[in-house]
Amino acid sequence: MRSTAPDSPLPSTSTGRLRPPNSARPAWAAVAALSLSLMMLQGCAQAQNPEQTVVQAAAGLAPAGSSPRPLGSILGEAPAPAVSIRPAPTRETPAQSRAPSGAHLSASSQANPLPDRALPERGSQPTGHYGSRQDVLDWLQDAIASNPGLAPQRDAILAALDEANYSATAARLMIPAPKGSRQRDWQAYQRRIVDPVRIRSGQRFMAENAQWLRRAQQQYGVEPAIVASIIGVETLYGRITGNFRVLDALTTLAFDFPDGRSDRRPFFRNELVAFFVWTLRENTPPDSVLGSYAGAIGLGQFMPSSILRDAVDFDGDGHIDLRGSVADAIGSVAHYFKNRGWTPGEPPTFDVTPPDDPQALATLLAPDIVPTFSAADLQRLGATLEPAAQAWPGKLALVELPNADRPSSYVAGTPNFYAITRYNNSSFYAQSVVDLAHELGL
Repeated sequence: MRSTAPDSPLPSTSTGRLRPPNSARPAWAAVAALSLSLMMLQGCAQAQNPEQTVVQAAAGLAPAGSSPRPLGSILGEAPAPAVSIRPAPTRETPAQSRAPSGAHLSASSQANPLPDRALPERGSQPTGHYGSRQDVLDWLQDAIASNPGLAPQRDAILAALDEANYSATAARLMIPAPKGSRQRDWQAYQRRIVDPVRIRSGQRFMAENAQWLRRAQQQYGVEPAIVASIIGVETLYGRITGNFRVLDALTTLAFDFPDGRSDRRPFFRNELVAFFVWTLRENTPPDSVLGSYAGAIGLGQFMPSSILRDAVDFDGDGHIDLRGSVADAIGSVAHYFKNRGWTPGEPPTFDVTPPDDPQALATLLAPDIVPTFSAADLQRLGATLEPAAQAWPGKLALVELPNADRPSSYVAGTPNFYAITRYNNSSFYAQSVVDLAHELGL
C-alpha cells in the first residue's frame, strides 16, 4: 500500500500503543490453551512442505534439518523457501508438493474424520462457502496430518473457514498491470514515497517513540531511521494498515487465486496455516483481524508466517500486536532485519557512476541486487565509485533504477541494501526506504 494521505496528526504513541491492549481477549476456540500445550508436547512426522514446517515451527515442533524461510511484505516479491520461526535467510519459490495424508493423521483426527462435503460447481465467480468445499477440506486434512498439534482445533478452524468470504477485490488486486502498460520510473516513484508528508510524520514518529527505537537498536543492531522508514513506507506510520479481513483475503488467494499471473496458491495456503496458528496462540478470533488485500498485518505489514518467525512482544504485555502496539511493530521490524543478517553501521548504498561500455555494464548488472563484486571489480570494469566505496571491504551490487524514457539512476548496494530487498523484493522499494531513512537522520 502506498499513499500520499494528507498530513493529519498521528495518534499519540508515547505509550507504545495505538489503542489500549485488550484486557480480556475473546476466545474463538474453547480449548486454545490446551491445544497450544499439546502442540508443544506432541511429536510430528518429518516436514515435507511449507505448510507443515511453519506450523511445526510455531508450535516448537520443527524437525531437525528443516530449512528456514523468510517472509516480509509480499507485494512485488518472489515466493520464498521453507519456514521456521527464527533466523531465516532469503526468498525463493516455495515447494509445490502437498503434505502427506492418511497414514500420518493423528489418532485424534483419525477418530473424528473431516465431514465429506461436496465441492460446488466451478466456472463462475466463487461465492465463498469454503468450509463446504472438498478442496478446502482436503487441504485442512493434509495440514492436520502434517501437524498433529492442530487436530484439537480442527472444528474451530473448519468453523472459521465456514465464515470466510470470497474477496473479489483481493483477487483483482493480485493481477499485475499488463506488461508495457506503464514504464518503470524511479524518480516518479521516489517523489511519491519520499514526500514531505512521510518525512514530517517520520520525524514525529521517531520523536514519540525514541525509547523503543533506541532499545531496538541496542537489542538488534538496526538503526532507528531504518526501522522508522520501513514503517513509513509500508503504512504511513499506521494510518494505512488495511481494512480487508485477513481470513477472507488469505482464503480467497489460497483456494481461488486469480488467473493472469503465476499460481501462488501454495504460498497463501502456507500463510493460512500460519494465520490459524497465530490466532490460536493469541486467542484472537480469525475473523477479527484486518490487514492488506494480500493478508499482511500491522504497521510493518508482516505476513502470518513472518509473525511466527520474526515478530516479538516488545512491550512485554504477553501478546504480539503489530497493529495496536507501536512497540511490538518497532521491535519486530528490527528483529526481522537482524534475522536477515543486517550489519550495524553498514551503509546500504554508495554513489556510483556506471561504466560506459555496454558489455561491462551488462556484466555488472547480471547479478541484479545480489552483492557480487568487490570495489576493485567495479572499477576494473569502468565504474566510478565515491571514496568511501573505493575503500569498502565487502561485496557490492550495481543496482539500476530505470527512469522511464530518461537515463537510469544507479547505486552500489551493500549486503544491507540486499537485506532491505528481503522485506520487499524490489530495488525501487529498497532505495525509497534508504532515501527516507536519510531524511530521518540515517
